[in-house]
Amino acid sequence: MSFTGKATFTSGATLPEIVEDVSDIIGIVSPFETPLLDHLGDAKRAAQSTIHEWVEDALLPNTDTLNQTTFTPDAQNATSLTASNGSRFRVGDQVRPASTSEVMFVTAVSGNTLTFVLGYGATTETTLTNGILLTILGNASLEGDDAPAARFTSRGRKQNYTQIFTAAVGVSGSMQAARTIGVTDELDYQKQERLRELLRDLENTVINGVAPAANPQGSSTVRRTMNGIVRSIATNIFQPDSGGIPAGGDAGGDELTEEVLNAAMRKVWEQSSAKIDTIVVGGVQKRRINGFIQSSRAYTSADTRFRDLVSVYESDFGVCRVVLSRWVPDGMVLLLDSSRIDVMPLSGRSFQYQPLASTGDATSGLLVGEYTLEFKNENAHGLIKALAAA
Repeated sequence: MSFTGKATFTSGATLPEIVEDVSDIIGIVSPFETPLLDHLGDAKRAAQSTIHEWVEDALLPNTDTLNQTTFTPDAQNATSLTASNGSRFRVGDQVRPASTSEVMFVTAVSGNTLTFVLGYGATTETTLTNGILLTILGNASLEGDDAPAARFTSRGRKQNYTQIFTAAVGVSGSMQAARTIGVTDELDYQKQERLRELLRDLENTVINGVAPAANPQGSSTVRRTMNGIVRSIATNIFQPDSGGIPAGGDAGGDELTEEVLNAAMRKVWEQSSAKIDTIVVGGVQKRRINGFIQSSRAYTSADTRFRDLVSVYESDFGVCRVVLSRWVPDGMVLLLDSSRIDVMPLSGRSFQYQPLASTGDATSGLLVGEYTLEFKNENAHGLIKALAAA
């Protein structure tokens, strides 16, 4: 071919010899990361039924509260007091009211009515009030005494349900045969995209999912869904300005502050042996946690990097990895003991591709997986809610 001297700007649609300049890399901006699932890792075992159960137990409680609204004129001289749960006490127990220095000694138990020696061992007596915490220090048995009546706790079976996640894939014969930009196999590409979506939805469901109120096991008309973490926490639900959780820094008292976070972690620690090791937050509360170190940052003139990030939060009540997940509601903070959490597939039902019979000039298939959340000892975890979300 002879030289023409043409330039690219004189070419175009009328000169098809100019090849299109299209990158063979496809950009995806939609969020599909799963930071909480990545942090928890794969479960050590699979569920064996659509109703997944586990067993929980607890030690005999060593605390109770006083359930008495009327006292004698001099409460310190009252020796007969009513507890909320008299069965937790035995004759010979030493009991401390609240965080005082007084020790009371139990001499008789009749139902919920306890007879005490107040100011036992010459300890200073305190004024008793309704609802005051009573802590059992321990029991003193008589030398050579008979064995006391056996006491025990009942193990409880907890459960959750598996949820089926599916996505269909379909590619026409023409599309599969055509040469496409950035994709060598259209069917494989569609599988990857749908799998990303299913993993994204699994993490979202693990956090926020709710089982149906009726027929949670599912039926021909009821879809089976799992309870997520937020739904499963019932005991340790905290809110600034309530339940002993101090107010935050703003006028409304709904800001997440270090005081609020520490108070919530302390409450969990006080009534369980859990070690909170994971704090899961959305973007708003992650910025609040980053702000904990704002007043203590220091830089020199030689520093060229500004760091405003808290990845690990260490307190007296746990060393916690701070996990940023966009699926946590903006006004919530999850306090988790990750050793008690597993996201597990039903046996043989982890995410997989199943080819479907062809009914024409197309290749069809189904991506399917069935998973559940095992959330042991819900009182070992905590939830701070109703926080400022902006």
